[in-house]
Amino acid sequence: MNQIRKHTFEAVSLLTADNGMLDVTLVPAMNQPDWIIPSSLILSVDDYEERIWTYLWQQQEVMVFHLLPRDQTPDKLIVLEGNTTVHRLALQTAGELRELKVRISDVKDAELPERYVDVAIGNIDYNKAKDDGFNIYKQISSEDEGENNRQDIVEEHFRENVVLSYLFQTVVIDDIPYIVPDLDKISHQLVDLDS
Repeated sequence: MNQIRKHTFEAVSLLTADNGMLDVTLVPAMNQPDWIIPSSLILSVDDYEERIWTYLWQQQEVMVFHLLPRDQTPDKLIVLEGNTTVHRLALQTAGELRELKVRISDVKDAELPERYVDVAIGNIDYNKAKDDGFNIYKQISSEDEGENNRQDIVEEHFRENVVLSYLFQTVVIDDIPYIVPDLDKISHQLVDLDS
């Protein structure tokens, strides 16, 4: 009898091929190429102009990943399906989403452009210097400090601004680079940090 394998969630495994075409959504991001995600993963796009860490979506708390620096004002939340309902996540960004139907043969693997690599390496060095002595597993002592400590843990350790930490693949379509993010890694990191 064959063993049942646990499904591993990877963004590219959910791209659906319909006569050699992919239905994707381009999500604007700052200081990195825009993200490209399967349109079928989007559960909702909600207007939201305040930076938050969790979002109550249909009576479920969803962890939020930011595609903007702290000083930028977001204007929307994109709720994405996850491996489980617990692993759903929301992307917080600003700007217009673009839907695209693209031929599989038009999507080319590429390297992350140098200008973004330099930013990513700079962010790694900056965050490494800040990490000395930081304990991600520290317990949250009081309810008043709980939200602030959780935000510190997410900000300090997950490093949304370090593109290389969640980059799944860089692709090029019509000479424009896009990031295929490792959504599974992001959602598991955020859920684990929240636990």
